[in-house]
Amino acid sequence: MEFERLLPLFFVIYCTTVGIVLTVIPWTPGWDQMLRHLPTVGGFLEVPLVRGGLTGFGLVHLVWGLHDLQQILRSPDGTGPL
Repeated sequence: MEFERLLPLFFVIYCTTVGIVLTVIPWTPGWDQMLRHLPTVGGFLEVPLVRGGLTGFGLVHLVWGLHDLQQILRSPDGTGPL
């Protein structure tokens, strides 16, 4: 396969990975532990509104990745939206 044919698949993998990480990580205990080591921005990142914003950004990535995966599966040559 040519690289151009794999590029849309790599983008789907990227969107799915980032989406899952940004949706889940801000609400784990590891997030709080990480913020203890970042005193300058830790207070800002502890705000539930900011955590919710990161989660929303992750959900956008998930939807985008699923949309592109659907386009790849529907395209006759398998190259997707590009």
